[in-house]
Amino acid sequence: QVQLVESGGGLVQAGGSLRLSCAVSGRTFSTHAMGWFRQAPGKEREFVAAISASSSSTNYADSVKGRFTISRDNTKKTMYLQMNSVKPEDTAVYYCAASATATISDIYPYWGQGTQVTVSS
Repeated sequence: QVQLVESGGGLVQAGGSLRLSCAVSGRTFSTHAMGWFRQAPGKEREFVAAISASSSSTNYADSVKGRFTISRDNTKKTMYLQMNSVKPEDTAVYYCAASATATISDIYPYWGQGTQVTVSS
């Protein structure tokens, strides 16, 4: 079983930075690809970024490419999302998710509860 807990959300001004963390319990963290997703009020949940189990591959949504960086520390069983140059449209609840495979896929069976990020203009 895999359990995920996000942290690091909060209120930030446009143009500022924030780093989200996702702590994962379970012995097999290093074998799961991981991802970040977000859901803004009134909108569907959308993909933000993903990273393979070994960190050799990453994917980003076009809307965050060049501003956000996904990373992970398998020794700490933690994944991160560094958010720079944030915009009001980045406001959302951010969720971390774990894939069932080591390579990046579209299937994420495990989800955290989410952390709120609010960007003020």
